[in-house]
Amino acid sequence: MNFEYLKPVDEALLASAKMQTNQTFGQSIAVYTQQDNFPDLSTIKIAIIGVEEDRASVSNYGTGSNLDEIRKELYKLYPGNWSLQVADLGNITQGNSINDTYFALGQVLTALIKKNIIPVIIGGSQDITFANYRAYDALEQTVNLVAVDNKFDFGHIDDELTSQTFLSKIVMTEPNNLFNYANIGYQTYFNAQNEIDLIDSLYFEAYRLGEVTNDLPIVEPVLRDADVVSIDLSAVKNADAPANQNAEPNGFSGAEICAIARYAGISDKVSSFGIYEYNAKFDIKNITAKLVSQMIWYFIEGVNYRANDYPFGLMDNYQKFIVPIEDQLLNFYKSNKSGRWWMEINITKNNKFKRHALIPCTYQDYVSATQQEIPDRWLKTLKKIV
Repeated sequence: MNFEYLKPVDEALLASAKMQTNQTFGQSIAVYTQQDNFPDLSTIKIAIIGVEEDRASVSNYGTGSNLDEIRKELYKLYPGNWSLQVADLGNITQGNSINDTYFALGQVLTALIKKNIIPVIIGGSQDITFANYRAYDALEQTVNLVAVDNKFDFGHIDDELTSQTFLSKIVMTEPNNLFNYANIGYQTYFNAQNEIDLIDSLYFEAYRLGEVTNDLPIVEPVLRDADVVSIDLSAVKNADAPANQNAEPNGFSGAEICAIARYAGISDKVSSFGIYEYNAKFDIKNITAKLVSQMIWYFIEGVNYRANDYPFGLMDNYQKFIVPIEDQLLNFYKSNKSGRWWMEINITKNNKFKRHALIPCTYQDYVSATQQEIPDRWLKTLKKIV
């Protein structure tokens, strides 16, 4: 593995963690602290990586510095009754150019994902999501990206790659492996109407902040279908996450963003997870560092409780429901293991979109279908496949 790109965690931080009680997180994870003593990854399921990069940050310079403040808070927490193993692999330092940083991170992420290790990225600015997405190029698969953000982060085609234009670069840059993008928590007054219309015309998904806070479980199927999850702390209200120059008065609460992180973790499909735009110089009483550490905790707990019930192979553990609607039949599957639902698009040929033929959904989607309303997620997916 390309661990030469990683800077070890400060040994003083680990020494401080060792002063906590034996049951704490800092005492139970493998930590990379010496150049010649890289952790054995053979039993590791989740790897934490910091990225010290802020050169493409918009109005939040300093993000990517002092990431150990998050580690200090994380190491104090008590792990749940988890069977999985976690490692902290230190930080990707700034390269000579920002592209060097992206390259180094991409190499590390690709190596981890190939080993079925889930990277948890602590940013740095959110443009790092672009490097995360590009890490999947070597895996030769299409990618579903979910961003928890109050903005879509579109820019003009000629704009430089920044924390507020990275989505355009993902959509426009070859090879284009993006199958679906979904935004969770956008606030309408921060997004131009033509951008909102563009999301719809590309058959992408977007969920307004109020829509989600009124019914948080509606985003569980969206996160269940994601490969990459990127969280901009600007999506969290300033009172709960002040360590961000772009923080706003409205946004998710600390409890809501932790629930979203847990939904991401419990998804059988999510294979990388990032939290961006933490800026320690604005952190009051370490509130944001504490919140980010708790988001990581909830994500790990979600991974630990994955049901591994994505419907493929033998269907003995699923109930199948066939709904006649208009001139076709919609097939729904309910897991006997978790009670979760999927709907199916019948792909007659073995094409590259086959992994998207089963779409996570809610029970309400099934009820809507029985009332002759085709679910919106089913329609959008169909239009991208055919």
